[in-house]
Amino acid sequence: MRKVMLPIWNTYYFFTTYANIDNFDIEKDFVNKRENKLDIWIISELNQLIKNVDYALKNYTILEATKSIVNFMDGLTNWYIRRSRRRFWKSENDGDKYQAYSTLYEVLTKLAQVLAPVSPFITEYIYKDLTKQESVHLTDWPEHDENLIDENLNKEMKIAQDVVSL
Repeated sequence: MRKVMLPIWNTYYFFTTYANIDNFDIEKDFVNKRENKLDIWIISELNQLIKNVDYALKNYTILEATKSIVNFMDGLTNWYIRRSRRRFWKSENDGDKYQAYSTLYEVLTKLAQVLAPVSPFITEYIYKDLTKQESVHLTDWPEHDENLIDENLNKEMKIAQDVVSL
């Protein structure tokens, strides 16, 4: 799980650092629409992850759950964050920047819920800090939204990742 804990912490630190610099307030600045393909893709991947981990845990195939989490974290940190940095770094606070913050916030909070059973302490800290709620362990397991899973986009991004890595 070390391959997961450091990346989630780094992603959380990245988010909080830039959100604080830009005075991003989740209560008033959260944007629920997504126009950027990277946002649509990472939310699709997140919902696929929730679906896969839920299935794996219900069937006691912990290794499959772990593989799904590691693959998602790799995509989140090495694809989504790296390709979205300019969106977070630009000087103006426009809709695209708020969409990026909102998407990353949603990913981090749901990811904390998914990881809570296997990594209770770091997810507790991240979730409580982001949401100001009492505990990640008192929340319901996140439900995946089949309408947000875009298998074609997921395949296209996988091909693009493979091409870039070559």
